[in-house]
Amino acid sequence: MAGPRLVTLEQVEKHPMVRVFIEKANEHLAVLGFTEHEFRHCRLVANRARKVLQELDGASREAELAAIAGYLHDIGNVMGRREHDVAGAMIAMQILRELGMPLEEVAEIIAAIGNHDEDEGQVVNRVSAALILADKSDVHRGRVRNPDFATFDIHDRVNYAVESSMLEVDPARRVITLSLQIDTAISQVMEYFEIFLTRMVMCRRAATFLRARFALIINDAELL
Repeated sequence: MAGPRLVTLEQVEKHPMVRVFIEKANEHLAVLGFTEHEFRHCRLVANRARKVLQELDGASREAELAAIAGYLHDIGNVMGRREHDVAGAMIAMQILRELGMPLEEVAEIIAAIGNHDEDEGQVVNRVSAALILADKSDVHRGRVRNPDFATFDIHDRVNYAVESSMLEVDPARRVITLSLQIDTAISQVMEYFEIFLTRMVMCRRAATFLRARFALIINDAELL
């Protein structure tokens, strides 16, 4: 039996279970009325999670683990939305062990995936902190799948109002900034906080774990 190996995001992406499960998970969420969770979201979260650790501390291997966690974090939706974080961790464990990843690294990734949901998740390691910041920063009108504006609920409306979202890292000042441009003719800034306050608190805790400060800028005004 081959020994442990340094598994990369590229290898994870090519695993047949990953492609099928992410596709099916996104289909299931569409039926339930949730926003887009397809490969675009997976890649964006993976890239942002890697960026946070690379730019903040220059951590290369740890940044790759964060990217892998980011890519796989929502795969548990293939089994159902409820406790998709725990389901995703179990699925990821099987995939990563099949690829030969060392148990220590598997443990870091599944802990991050199992704790990324804002309802019960906690920042438990640096990989989880990067994943949380990357995942919660992906708010954009492109994620809205409801074609009928007249039937938008508050989640559709707030996401649709966000014209751009950027996650920036200032390593010198140790500040991680989420910058949003919101069309206030569609949704007021207060509505963003109404549905995303828990996520922003989670981002602040994640940044603190990384010995950094989380900042939120909406329409060029710093609110956090």
